[in-house]
Amino acid sequence: MFTVTEIYRSDYRVKGSKFLGFLCPVSTQTDVEKSLEGVKNEHPTATHHCYAYIINPNEPEEFANDDGEPGGTAGLPILNTLRSFNLVNVLFISVRYYGGTKLGKAGLIEAYGTNAKEAIDPANLKKVELIQTYRFNYDYQLQSYIDKLKSSFTLIELEADYMATITLKIGCKTSDASNFENAVIPFRHLLNEFSIEEKTFYTVD
Repeated sequence: MFTVTEIYRSDYRVKGSKFLGFLCPVSTQTDVEKSLEGVKNEHPTATHHCYAYIINPNEPEEFANDDGEPGGTAGLPILNTLRSFNLVNVLFISVRYYGGTKLGKAGLIEAYGTNAKEAIDPANLKKVELIQTYRFNYDYQLQSYIDKLKSSFTLIELEADYMATITLKIGCKTSDASNFENAVIPFRHLLNEFSIEEKTFYTVD
């Protein structure tokens, strides 16, 4: 899966109609609403503001809106384009200014899909890794066990607290989670705490 960390734009024109595209990074419904509001405020006189989004990498949520265009001719082509690039945590908004010539259903599907593709093609796509998170608390003399885990697995250190004991929150790729948990078993009884926490994700720079 991939995402973007900044806004990318496109400008597609056909038979007098102008389609302005906005590929936006989003991770929540609130982000979606804010981005939509911003684009609508920027283009209040546009004929349509059609969009689609995919959020929540672990359990993807998808939505498409035709905003008055014939059903399935705007939001769905945008959504299918996002899917084809394996994108997540993105919103694409296509702002249409009608040019006086009807495009027909096939023409609309092509226009909205192309508008999305032309914003995605030049975008700097960032890889999204799904991770399972864990919390460790242990005494300093056990650091060698943790170092061995770090050398055996690709781990992301999310939080670290070095006080009288060490508390770490670590992320492991979900595909490696079962093997990681098995690797902890031999010394789990030596830890002050070991808990399996939430599934989440991180964006690879």
